[in-house]
Amino acid sequence: MSTQVSQEVVPKTLQARDNEIIRRTANYHPSIWGDQFISHLPKDKVQEAIELQEIEKLREQFKRELLASNSSQKLDLIDAIQRLGVAYHFETEIEEALQHIYNNRIDIEDDDLYNTALGFRLLRQHGYNVSCDIFNKFKDDKGYFKQSNDVRGILGLYEAAHLAVHGEDILDEALAFTTIHLKSMATSPNCPLTAKVSHALKQSIRRGVPRLESRRYISIYQDEPSCNKTLLGLAKLNFNLVQELHKEELSEITRWWKGLDFARRLPFARDRVVECFFWIVGVYFEPQYSLARKILTKVIAMASIIDDIYDVYGTLEELELFTEAIDRWDTKSMHQLPDYMKICYEALLNVYIEIEEKVAKEDGPTESTLEKKQYS
Repeated sequence: MSTQVSQEVVPKTLQARDNEIIRRTANYHPSIWGDQFISHLPKDKVQEAIELQEIEKLREQFKRELLASNSSQKLDLIDAIQRLGVAYHFETEIEEALQHIYNNRIDIEDDDLYNTALGFRLLRQHGYNVSCDIFNKFKDDKGYFKQSNDVRGILGLYEAAHLAVHGEDILDEALAFTTIHLKSMATSPNCPLTAKVSHALKQSIRRGVPRLESRRYISIYQDEPSCNKTLLGLAKLNFNLVQELHKEELSEITRWWKGLDFARRLPFARDRVVECFFWIVGVYFEPQYSLARKILTKVIAMASIIDDIYDVYGTLEELELFTEAIDRWDTKSMHQLPDYMKICYEALLNVYIEIEEKVAKEDGPTESTLEKKQYS
């Protein structure tokens, strides 16, 4: 969506003070979130400890169930684990199961379309080199995919086809074939997987945002005949606990942002720190990446401010000075900048000082001078 740019007249401070320069403003709308995330109250620690114990109990119970399952069941469970957003609890078990299936060619060489497609997709998702030629057995003598009423199989092939790489014609054919059939199946009153099919046609698993998909899939999975109750209970409890962590992180980030007071001090720039956090949650939602989420949200939020300085507000002369200051990466360089740039520059340096301090506590010292290249 295009942004309308208007102009405003302000005093020029770097050249002739008696003259005036024309600055642009993009008329960005203010933040829609207000202070709702700042006032978030953390969960009671006693209750949180109880829930963590329950998660651990369910995790151990499900681990035993996963190990006791056969290869076909393992594929179904691994798929559910990933789509429910709890795969990080079972990384070792998933890798060992897929390695065993890959080494022994179990299920991916099966004549069952669903098992073959699911095995292919999961293995490719985890970086295994699986040939798409395994789908040739589902073609007829004329080289066309065989007609089938197997909704699960067709849906599985559709999802698998989204992991094609350039030049894999058979997967391009599979995508076209399955799309036509799924559109027909979605409108049939007798289709047992209407909700799954309709959603897949709008957005395949490959193109989904894991955190959003896990919430949606919980509602679908609980009604499936193959639903594992232990896994479902774990997924629900885990989702709520992780969501609580995200709220606490967002509360901390919005307090930091409000303290900078950019909405008042730099009114020409976008106030989108909440959206920046949502973006990062789409990349790293797991609890162990809490520090990464907070760091990257602050970095992207600062990049957004700098982007508006360059694209909207700053003059050429000011931008040259700002670029030089970024290259020097030193508080002494701040004094040559106009006041509004000083505000941004100081905040930027402070963000990276904070990053150095926090990362050093966990992993040892880091080099913030490398980070300045993002902005130069």
